[in-house]
Order: sequence, then structure tokens, then C-alpha cells
Amino acid sequence: MNENSCSFHSEKELRDGQVESVCAAYPLPYDKDTGVLRALRGIPISELKNHGILRALTAEANGWQPGVVNAEVLRAQEEWEAVDNIQTESGSQASVDQPGQLISFSEALQHFQTVDLSSFKKRIQPTIRRTGLAAIRHCLFGPPKLHQGLREERDLVLTIAQCGLDNQDPMHGRVLQTIYKKLTGSKFDCALHGDHWEDLGFQGANPATDLRGAGFLALLHLLYLVMDSKTLLMAQEIFRLSRHHI
Repeated sequence: MNENSCSFHSEKELRDGQVESVCAAYPLPYDKDTGVLRALRGIPISELKNHGILRALTAEANGWQPGVVNAEVLRAQEEWEAVDNIQTESGSQASVDQPGQLISFSEALQHFQTVDLSSFKKRIQPTIRRTGLAAIRHCLFGPPKLHQGLREERDLVLTIAQCGLDNQDPMHGRVLQTIYKKLTGSKFDCALHGDHWEDLGFQGANPATDLRGAGFLALLHLLYLVMDSKTLLMAQEIFRLSRHHI
């Protein structure tokens, strides 16, 4: 017989003893087989709470203490509570940046519009300074000047081209994962390093080494290509043809 059954029988005997002690104070017939006082069977339920025997039973039951809990049960309960705490903390952290979610072009562009890019902006040269005859020729025969309101957008495009791929930035990882899933049709995330990137046209296992001249701007072009419903089918067809054996 295990500890649980022993505990159950001891608790049952304790309850039976309490009922018998109450019956000694209130001499009414008691049925041990059903655990019910025969005198209480004919009393309406609404009147039971006012019965003296039930009040005595309730008073003794309130002072009853359960048996000692097994040490293994306590240890298992502590481990389960620890698991709940870990799941809660990890769930709150995952809601901030979830690499498994696809990212739209507008969301990626908004990221670059809000993040500090001052260190990359120092590298760009939006215009070329001309002097002498070159300046006169450019003024007379060159293209029209860019509108003042578009200069900020021009500088942003040139600045993004100076940004490399940062595997520590969750947004960069989401862009890569979105491009990979849209082109291959996969529903699962892939490693940021591996031979599978060569299938997409990268020269090596690390996509960051291929972002040279255009930087992250090249990935934004690919992201727009796969996230626009009008160009997605074309992008998938190009990818399929690029893997043809001929």
C-alpha cells in the first residue's frame, strides 16, 4: 500500500471519528456505510445550516489539518512553478522582436528613417563640386537641380547603401528570413549562415560578405520585389529559372 492510500484512509478515519464524536454529543443514529446521519435525511436543505449537529461538524472540520505532504510532491510543485515563470519571461521578451515574423518593405524603411545613421551619413557625397568650365557646362547643359524636398530622401538612400548587414540587429535578420521564405516557399526560419544562401544567389555562406557596393540597399530592393504582390510571382519565377541545370 503506498503513501497516498495510507493518507486517504487516515483522513477517512479521522472524519469518521469526528462524526462519531459529534454523535456522542448529539445521540442520533449514524450510518457508517453512507456517512450520513439518518436523522438528517428528512430535513429540507434550506434548514440544514441551522441544525446544531452540522454546526458542530463544521466547527471541528475548520480546525482539521491535512496530513504531511510528501517531499516529492513539494519538489515537483516548485519545479512546475519555475517552468511557468520561465515561460512567462520568455513570452514577454519574444513579443518585442520576433525573427519568425515576416517584415514588410514599409516597416523596414521606417526602421532606417527612425534609427540613428549619423555615422554612415558622414561617408556619403550627395553632390560633386565642379569649378571653372565644368561648373559652367553643368549649369548650362546639365540635368535640372533636384527639388529641395527630395534631398533628404536622396541622402537616406545613399546612407542605407553605406550600411552593412548586422546579424545582431533583429530587423536585419527578419529581412533575410522574409526574402528566403518568399522565394523558396519555406515556412520555417533558416540559419543566417549556411550553404542555403548560395541557392539564392549569394556567393558564400555568409550574406553579409556580398553586400559591397549597394550595402543594405540591395536587400531592400529584394525585399520590395518579394513583398509586392505584383512582382512576387515574377521573383519566384526568376528564382526557379536560376536553379535550372542548363
